[in-house]
Amino acid sequence: MTGSSDPAAQTVALIMSGGGARAAYQVGALRAIASMLPQRSRNPFRIICGTSAGAINAASLASNVDRFDRAVSRLARTWGNLHVGQVYRADLLGTARILSRCLAAFLTGGLHRRAPVSLLDCAPLSVLLGRMIDFARIRRTIAAGHLSALCITASSYASGDSVSFFQDDGSHEPWRRARRVGRPAEIGLAHVLGSCALPFAFPVVQIDGEHFGDGSMHQLAPVSAALHLGAQRVLVIGVGSVSQERGARDSGAWPSLAQIAGHMLDAIFIDTLDMDLERLQRVNQTLASIPEEVRSRPGAALRTIETLVIRPSEPMDEIAAAHAEELPRTMRSLMRRAGALEPNGARVLSYLLFERGYCRHLMHLGFSDAMAQRARILDFLGYDSTFGERHEGIHGQQNAPSRRPRVAPLPTNRVVEARPTSASDVQRAG
Repeated sequence: MTGSSDPAAQTVALIMSGGGARAAYQVGALRAIASMLPQRSRNPFRIICGTSAGAINAASLASNVDRFDRAVSRLARTWGNLHVGQVYRADLLGTARILSRCLAAFLTGGLHRRAPVSLLDCAPLSVLLGRMIDFARIRRTIAAGHLSALCITASSYASGDSVSFFQDDGSHEPWRRARRVGRPAEIGLAHVLGSCALPFAFPVVQIDGEHFGDGSMHQLAPVSAALHLGAQRVLVIGVGSVSQERGARDSGAWPSLAQIAGHMLDAIFIDTLDMDLERLQRVNQTLASIPEEVRSRPGAALRTIETLVIRPSEPMDEIAAAHAEELPRTMRSLMRRAGALEPNGARVLSYLLFERGYCRHLMHLGFSDAMAQRARILDFLGYDSTFGERHEGIHGQQNAPSRRPRVAPLPTNRVVEARPTSASDVQRAG
């Protein structure tokens, strides 16, 4: 890296939302970002936040963040060779066993008091994550200065709070807002599994005597944790496609179970993030009319939060439908009966299709979408984009961009953080 500036001068946070198998898209976008940077560049993100499947990517990245390009390559290898059986049991015997257990719990009542009940057996996921993530290394990468904080969000069934567990360098205080809590912790397997515990599908996870489920539930302000941890700029890799995926395609028939489930999953994983970003933009527009001398007064606590969002340019449900045949026969049969293989039901499939072909398709899409914003991303991270790419596509070698002093981004990409009375929950500047 040439002409480098202190990355802590403008603290950049990476936010990766939930979305099940859709999180493969995030890995493709990260791979593109890694390809843009000079070889052996240090981690461009001082803060990494993840929720649900995004928590898997966040924790894995944090554990190897001392070599950012290598950390992204490890993620790409895992997602690029994924099989449903590595996430949940999809064989006939395993599926029959879990369904019979659920039926017994329903008929007898009280079985859940001895063990959590779910529609899917995610024991394989525990094995995969234990092999994939060296949680002890997170402490070492933070101590070595490669990372300021890792944040994993889960939802408490006891309090109903969205709890953001953060492991940091000791410079951040816990916080509490309406339905939002920041709690220091030594991030481990339980935190990631808890963040991924989709209601009904995956079992509830116990952390320090408290039961947790998927972090996307009750996460009313997905950006707020990064702001509490000191972010001045936020790069968000979402998994919700642009509006055409959410367009009306009502044939007049009653919705299938899969269509209803897909609608529910969208509400959990996508809608709150989009609304929080929209609120931040509105706050920015409102505060832009306030004179600079007023905003800079002591105690005003108003500061600009720059945001950049990378999201899928193609409908995820259509991609999932094209790869439906990759599912194991048992799961494919269940999905067909639920209506997931019908055009309006494929959305739920896009969250559960943990198969190599589908994941690789999403990774290539994420790579392409990020590269389409190459100049903006490099500017956002403080690099000069005029020196050409280090990678062309995925493999070609070219010159690397050089580090340069920050310049002001376009006003349309800026969000202003207000006092904690604002909708997105903000913190005191400085």
